Amino acid sequence: MTKQKIFTKRFLSRTQFYVAALFFVFVLAVLLFTFFSPNYYEHESPYRIDIKRGESLTNVIDTLYEHKIIPSKLKMKIISFVYGAEKKVKAGRYDIPNGLSYVKLIELLVNGSPTEQVSVTLPEGIWQSEIAQILREKLNIDSSRVIGLSTSRSFINSLDLNSKSLEGYLLPETYYFYPNSTAEEILRKLKLQMDKVFNPEIEKRMAELKMTKHQILTLASIIDGESNLVSEFRTISGVYHNRLKIGMALQADPTVQYLIRDKHKNKILKKDLLINSKFNTYKYTGLPPAPISNPGKDAIMAALYPEKHNYLFFVANGSGGHTFSHSADEHEQNVMKYR
Repeated sequence: MTKQKIFTKRFLSRTQFYVAALFFVFVLAVLLFTFFSPNYYEHESPYRIDIKRGESLTNVIDTLYEHKIIPSKLKMKIISFVYGAEKKVKAGRYDIPNGLSYVKLIELLVNGSPTEQVSVTLPEGIWQSEIAQILREKLNIDSSRVIGLSTSRSFINSLDLNSKSLEGYLLPETYYFYPNSTAEEILRKLKLQMDKVFNPEIEKRMAELKMTKHQILTLASIIDGESNLVSEFRTISGVYHNRLKIGMALQADPTVQYLIRDKHKNKILKKDLLINSKFNTYKYTGLPPAPISNPGKDAIMAALYPEKHNYLFFVANGSGGHTFSHSADEHEQNVMKYR
């Protein structure tokens, strides 16, 4: 008699053996059905999910469940445990086809090749046209699409902005975008980052200055255009605040450069100072009607917290910085000295 027959005879009757076998087959069938059957969702396929660096698998599963990509969090967690997926899932962007089983989905997250992000640096004081050019070079985004959205009333309204243009409302810094990002997606992110700068403390400061967010961004854009030295920003801001208080024209070269930017001029001519535009701060007093560029955080902070002094003038000193003066006579002497 074989060992198997002896075991069956001693411990299980024939009927009990068949019942146990059927139960095992049933359990196996249930497991196969549960974890290998396709799960269908109602979204447009493929569903796109971005997994951030350091994001927990639990959070990823919660997101998949909330968007009805998977019908059960528990089942997804079980198969994730079996695969030891908690430390294996890679950060990146995944396109999830419709009809994946729990097993296929976890294999995609563990063994798949997610789309890596591209680093995009936007320098402070950048014009909208320059943003469009950089996005075209780095991400192959249609530059005309970026420019079009920047003045699109419906798109600007969707961002809860009361402005004719996005220029000034997009924060320049280093970002990471996926290669297949859309122009809308990118501009929303840039605007959201700018919103984060204006926290309750900053709003309180604006109230003290009796200035709006639009005015602060406008002034900051001018400051950003005046100097490459962050150490000078607050001093330059003080000059402009002093001029605004006494109703003196700002006479800011960056506002004129903004007007002639399409002509690719690096030097301002006397005739340019006569351009009849509200952006010409040589011709019109007060701030121009809108930001002339997208200012960075340093320029925004300088606009909010100007240095307290009595300077009303400044001129480039030829070594990358500026010399400041209190009177027109002193300023003229400095101009003659450095020119």
